[in-house]
Amino acid sequence: MKAYAVLALLLVVPVAHAAEIPDWVKTSAGWWAEGAIPDDEFARGIAYLIGEGFIDVEIPESSGAAGGGIPDWVRSSAGWWAEGAIPDSDFASGIGHLVSVGVIVVDAGRGGADGGAADGASMDGAAAGGAMDDMAAMDGGAAGGADTSALEAELLACEELRRALERSECREDVQKRIDLVWYRANSEPHRVGSVVFYYPGLGTDGNEIQEGSTPVLTVRILAENTGSENVVLACTGPSICSYDVWDGERAFKFSGMDFTSGQIVLRPGDWRVFNMLFGPNIGYGGTEFEYDPSREYVFRISEPWGGAQIPIR
Repeated sequence: MKAYAVLALLLVVPVAHAAEIPDWVKTSAGWWAEGAIPDDEFARGIAYLIGEGFIDVEIPESSGAAGGGIPDWVRSSAGWWAEGAIPDSDFASGIGHLVSVGVIVVDAGRGGADGGAADGASMDGAAAGGAMDDMAAMDGGAAGGADTSALEAELLACEELRRALERSECREDVQKRIDLVWYRANSEPHRVGSVVFYYPGLGTDGNEIQEGSTPVLTVRILAENTGSENVVLACTGPSICSYDVWDGERAFKFSGMDFTSGQIVLRPGDWRVFNMLFGPNIGYGGTEFEYDPSREYVFRISEPWGGAQIPIR
């Protein structure tokens, strides 16, 4: 079924192609595919992205003639794109199809989007920008005791850039550097080969245990490659993953994670914050997380290039 939908994407008139689409757009597409964002809001948001240069569109002579709803195959493809199963170009082709059939209305005279969907809904530029900025809100929060004043000034300067794509890329770059400073200042480092893992502990953003009938543990860690060669963090599924949680007797497999296509590639000097969730058994060799306050839990790293156990506390 997936192959047929991707084939359909490739057969549509090529009216769109993707620049480097920011990760937060992919996240938003995943939310829409799951039904967390309504169709009209998705269409308006995509129209804004076209107008601001995130997605380049060759506008047909008559846009908006057909109208109608968003086909199911576009929703499915957006979900696969969010999971990393299809490339940016395929997603952009699907957006081009929505423009060509009038689901997303584009003003050919301006060479951008009018911010509306085919049903006549509209959103002005400021409102659309605010909506997309809300979706793109970065993780990290306050920088704790670390001195990030210079970086925070850079982050504010990003808002002076004219185009949303430039602002987003600027914010992403500066926030990533703020993350590194914060994690270094607020975590105990754990070196595994050339990679240093920084875990700030329970009670920090993204790190908590929710007790109850269905306990959930969330783990957020920064990994930094301090070596001279690329390093791959591997986790393709619950049963094939170099990361789990151990309570001294039993290993708990993840229920959710944000590795792209089952891996994170760290270039020399690069770093990445990643998230893992342990809770319900999602199958594929998974487990259900069980929490006992009397036990000590560790986050285990078991890569071919090294391993470690990080206490969860």
